[in-house]
Amino acid sequence: MVGYPFSHAVRVRFAETDAQGIAHHASFVVWLEEARIAYLEAYAGGYRRIQDAGIEALTTGVHLEYRATAGFDDVLTVWTRCRDVRGARFRYEYVVTNGDVVVAEGYTTHATVDAASHRPTRVPAWLVDVLADAEAGA
Repeated sequence: MVGYPFSHAVRVRFAETDAQGIAHHASFVVWLEEARIAYLEAYAGGYRRIQDAGIEALTTGVHLEYRATAGFDDVLTVWTRCRDVRGARFRYEYVVTNGDVVVAEGYTTHATVDAASHRPTRVPAWLVDVLADAEAGA
């Protein structure tokens, strides 16, 4: 997908569907996190590298718009990009597709904090650079 440097595949498990056999809305939040962690693994050496630097990246918000349904055993693609890295804040944007069909679109917002005090701290310069390089490839 144009503008998204990273994609991550997820298969809808039976436990992630509701009584109608449709992927439950809450499952999408888990899939976004899975894609975000995979993105960090691919570009930044993984989330553990951030933690090893004494920093945590907290999720401060989630917004999703559902466009179509997905069901058990569907293989979805979570297209992921990171935007608006400023100070201690950044935002991931997502498009979830099932083949050529857009199933959901949304974003999550995040803030970096000191792991010990949970006080806001700037996104480390090395991570800003890594994210900029990843996004430049889009």
